[in-house]
Amino acid sequence: MSTTTAGRLSWAVASPPAAAVVLAFTWGTHPGTVGNVVVGVALVAAVLAAVHHAEVVAHRLGEPFGSLLLAVAVTIIEVGLIVTLMATGKGDTSTLARDTVFAAVMITINGIVGLALVVGALRHHLAVFNPEGTGSALATVVALAGLTLVVPSFTTSADGPVFTGSQLAFAAVASLALYAMFVVTQTVRHRDFFLPVTRPGERGPVDDDGDGHADPPSGREALTSLALLSLALVCVVGLAKVESYAIEDAVSSLGLPHAVVGVVIALLVLLPESISAVRSAVRDRVQTSFNLAYGSAMASIGLTIPAIAVASIWLDGELALGIDPLQLVLLVLSVLVSVLTVVPGRAKPLAGGVHLVLFAAFLFLSAAP
Repeated sequence: MSTTTAGRLSWAVASPPAAAVVLAFTWGTHPGTVGNVVVGVALVAAVLAAVHHAEVVAHRLGEPFGSLLLAVAVTIIEVGLIVTLMATGKGDTSTLARDTVFAAVMITINGIVGLALVVGALRHHLAVFNPEGTGSALATVVALAGLTLVVPSFTTSADGPVFTGSQLAFAAVASLALYAMFVVTQTVRHRDFFLPVTRPGERGPVDDDGDGHADPPSGREALTSLALLSLALVCVVGLAKVESYAIEDAVSSLGLPHAVVGVVIALLVLLPESISAVRSAVRDRVQTSFNLAYGSAMASIGLTIPAIAVASIWLDGELALGIDPLQLVLLVLSVLVSVLTVVPGRAKPLAGGVHLVLFAAFLFLSAAP
C-alpha cells in the first residue's frame, strides 16, 4: 500500500472517533470562537469520513447499489442537520427545510451534473450516459420537486406557502412512494439502465473488472466501514447542534438572507458527492456521476420531506415548503435544460457549462435576491 493511500485510510478511520471526542466535550455548550473552529473542523471531517466509508461499503455492493447507499447516507446527514437547526435555531426556521432541499436540488442537477459533464466531455471528447435510466431519474426528481416545493405555493387551504396537516401527510407518502418506485426500478426491474456505458455505438455496461478500480474491500473491511459510518453520522448530527448558533450568527453578521443557511447545509453535505461524481467522470463513467447527482436529489426530497413532516409534529412553528417566484424560475430553467441534456444520451462540454452558469446564478441570487 502506498504512503498516500495509507495516510488517507488512517485519516478516514481516525476522524469519526476524533469527532466523537470533540462532541463529548462540547455537547450542551456554546463554544467561543476557537471552540467553534474546532467543532467546525470536526464536523467537516465527520461528513467527509462518513461519505468515504459509505463509498467503501458501496464498492462492496457494486453499482447501482453503491450510488443508492451513498445518496441515502448523505440524506441522513442532511435530515439531521435540518432538524437540529430547526429545533435550536434562534431566528425564523420555518423555511429552512425548503431552502435546504431546494439548494440540494439546484446543487445536484446543475452543480454536480455540470461539473461531471464538463470534466467527462473535455477528457473524453463526449460525455456518454444512458438516456433511459437518466431520463427516468430526472422525471422522478421533477415530480418530487413539483409536489413538495411548487404545489404548496398554489394551495388555498392554508395561508402562505404551507401545507395543511393532511396535505403534508399526502406529500410525505407520495414522496416515499415515488422514491420507492424508483429504487425498485434502479436496482431490480431495469438495473442495466443505470450501469455505466461504453462509447457511442457500443451500448452496454462497462466491464467493472477492467475499469481501473481497486479490488472490492473484504467483508471485514466493509463491516468496519459500516460501523465507522454509523459513528460518523451520529457525530455529524450532534456537532451540527453545537455549531448551529455559530452558523446562523455568521450568516447574520455578513448581512446575508436567512436562506443562505440552507445553502450552506446543502453545500456541506453534498461536497463529497461532488468529488465522487467528478472522479467517476474522469474515469469515463458519467452514468455513475448522474446516479449520484439525481439519486441525491431524489433522496433529499423523497426522504427529507417525510422525515421533516414527522418532526414537525413536535417542532414549533409552521413549515413553509413552497418556493418563491425567483426560485420557481430557476427551477423551471434547470428542468428545461436538464431535459435537453439528457435526451441525446451524450453531451459536449457546452452542456455542462450551461448547467454551471445556472448553478452560479442560483448561488449569486441566494446571496443577493
